[in-house]
Amino acid sequence: MISKNMEGVLNDQVTAEFYSAHLYLAMSAYLESIDLPGYANWMKVQYREEVTHAEKIFEYVIERDGRAIVKAFEAPPINWKSALDISEAVYAHEHKVTGLINNLMDVAISEKDHAAQVFLQWFINEQVEEEASAKSVVQQFKLLGDSKAGLFQIDRELGQRVFTPPTEAAN
Repeated sequence: MISKNMEGVLNDQVTAEFYSAHLYLAMSAYLESIDLPGYANWMKVQYREEVTHAEKIFEYVIERDGRAIVKAFEAPPINWKSALDISEAVYAHEHKVTGLINNLMDVAISEKDHAAQVFLQWFINEQVEEEASAKSVVQQFKLLGDSKAGLFQIDRELGQRVFTPPTEAAN
């Protein structure tokens, strides 16, 4: 059985994950509007990953005999200055999410909730990957500068990304 405190912070994280998903979908829409369909695809994959994360936490709360609650969240921004601006915003946002996940682990440790600690370890590992991926995109956009050919190439490369749901072994 999950404690009310752990249930509450996990439900807050579900909301944060859904916000992240909507942020990334809004970024995808913006990228489509400036004719970067490859990068828009990359952001749609991010969107799907965040929805999967929210669902994973939601189901965990239920599995632990808690009450999963979906809360409202603020609408994400809809405009950015450039693809680099979006990349930097993604990287900053992933840092914020890492902090939220670390705080969840702190609660699980303080409550000696070993099951939650094991569950949250997957998210900690996932955040390492998320931050590295976001940083890589920032670096690519910084390297290209004002190169239209470079922008075309990066857009094509980012368009190759596909969503791969986590396997049961990764859960």
